[in-house]
Amino acid sequence: MRAVIQRVLQAAVTVNNETIASIKKGFLVLVGIHADDTEKDRDYIIKKLLNIRLFPSEQKNIDKNIKDVDGQLLLVSQFTLYADCSKGNRPSFIDAMPPDKACAFYQIFVEECKKQYPKTQSGIFGAMMEVSLVNDGPVTILVDSDK
Repeated sequence: MRAVIQRVLQAAVTVNNETIASIKKGFLVLVGIHADDTEKDRDYIIKKLLNIRLFPSEQKNIDKNIKDVDGQLLLVSQFTLYADCSKGNRPSFIDAMPPDKACAFYQIFVEECKKQYPKTQSGIFGAMMEVSLVNDGPVTILVDSDK
């Protein structure tokens, strides 16, 4: 799994001109699911999201996690994180999990995040979404369960 974590002051997801999720201070997380991902990968990413210290304290610029600052999570599925652009000009998405399998995997991921951190919202898997954000810092981190 891959997660692009963006520290935000606010973020929102709109589908068909309707805002379906929005947060204030927290993380907007773009989530890519690899064809070979398992429960272990999912659990690794969730643990990282909830514990990575990307918020400032009085002493350091990056010192607190999302729970410490009472932040919110906004999860957005994004299969394009596994695009392979090494050949030609059209990306290949062969490394991404097939949509039917990925949808179920993503739904469990969202449910687990909500169970462990109730201040979690999400976009709609497979929908054409408009994602807006005000990046804070900017702070943007890539986390990969395969590394």
